[in-house]
Amino acid sequence: MALQLRCWIVCLLLLVLLVSVALTNDTDASTDPPIHCGSLSRSSFEPGFIFGTASASYQFEGAAKEDGRGPSIWDTYTHDHPERIVDGSNGDVAVDQYHRYKEDVGIMKDMGLDAYRFSISWSRLLPSGKLSGGVNQRGIIHYNNLIDELLRNGINPVVTLFHWDVPEALEHEYGGFLSPRIIDYAELCYKEFGDRVKQWTTLNEPHSVSNNGFAVGSQAPGRCSYWQNRNCLGGDSAIEPYLATHHLLLAHAAAVKVYKDKYQAFQKGLIGITLNTYWFVPASETKEDKHAALRSLDFMFGWFMEPLTSGDYPQSMRSLVGNRLPVFTNEESMLLTGNGSKVKGYIAWSLLDNFEWEIGYAVRFGINYVDYNNGLKRYPKLSAHWFKSFLKKDSRSVAIRNVRNTKFVYQI
Repeated sequence: MALQLRCWIVCLLLLVLLVSVALTNDTDASTDPPIHCGSLSRSSFEPGFIFGTASASYQFEGAAKEDGRGPSIWDTYTHDHPERIVDGSNGDVAVDQYHRYKEDVGIMKDMGLDAYRFSISWSRLLPSGKLSGGVNQRGIIHYNNLIDELLRNGINPVVTLFHWDVPEALEHEYGGFLSPRIIDYAELCYKEFGDRVKQWTTLNEPHSVSNNGFAVGSQAPGRCSYWQNRNCLGGDSAIEPYLATHHLLLAHAAAVKVYKDKYQAFQKGLIGITLNTYWFVPASETKEDKHAALRSLDFMFGWFMEPLTSGDYPQSMRSLVGNRLPVFTNEESMLLTGNGSKVKGYIAWSLLDNFEWEIGYAVRFGINYVDYNNGLKRYPKLSAHWFKSFLKKDSRSVAIRNVRNTKFVYQI
């Protein structure tokens, strides 16, 4: 299987590989026969391997002040500091999926997608961030409607619990993930949606939260040291990223434990985490450069993956960061590692052009074009047509030929 995946990485330059990690000991890669990229098709992958597209609540939904939704740190950040967004924009409307979800599900169905990975807006369900502040039933209704619409159209909902939008109330009260108390809300989602949702992701790319939000200050809440960025909104780049990561990992572990202990047996779902990383190559063959590449990988991927597999941070981080790196108790280490389950698939980022965080609407990562100047109309790009052809079990070469023979409104 791993050989197939490596081949597809080369072939599918238009797709983003999204790895939903839940700790597996799958070691049979060496027994898989090689396949040729030109003949690669949907049927080349094992049964149950999912293909889909993805989104995130703040980037897609809009309806920022509708139906009882509370503000998130991204609402506050973009409104208080529009100068920190490339085009001065925000996600108040985004691509308006809150109102147009049926149209978007229709796009997915037409493409032949298996799955749609979307995130739940924490502050749409819990405006105050906590159960004690009350549950917003209109938020529950919205996500029930979206999930039901997906299932009616044969599309599997893959739900992310947290995609960077901490409720502003919790940021104000606790400092967000700088506090270890930020671990609740997942169980509400399991109770309300777990009868139909069979694939859960706890956190999306938590490295981005820790690094961009607390080390370099380029994303909400915009914290870092003055020496790192003179425009930071307070913070300490030498300490806060490590605290935030520690609490994110413990929140992930707690959310997984609750699901496995109370819901998995009868809901029959899987749960994992989505991690992102760069791959680091030594600048030369010297010992020093090789060690530097490994350290870089430790400080990005290993920062999160090592605790999930061994129960502690990489030794290189322990040596260099010292006592600024929090320590896991034995109980926490055991909670983090677990025995896991796995979710495997390719998820294209993203279904539509959308609000791309600090870059605003200045870049377009969607496989479907959104006309921001004409009522947010959606149009398929070349990549959408290619993916659709591939998902019909055409080989890669046939899919490319089909794209070349198709006329397009947008060729981005």
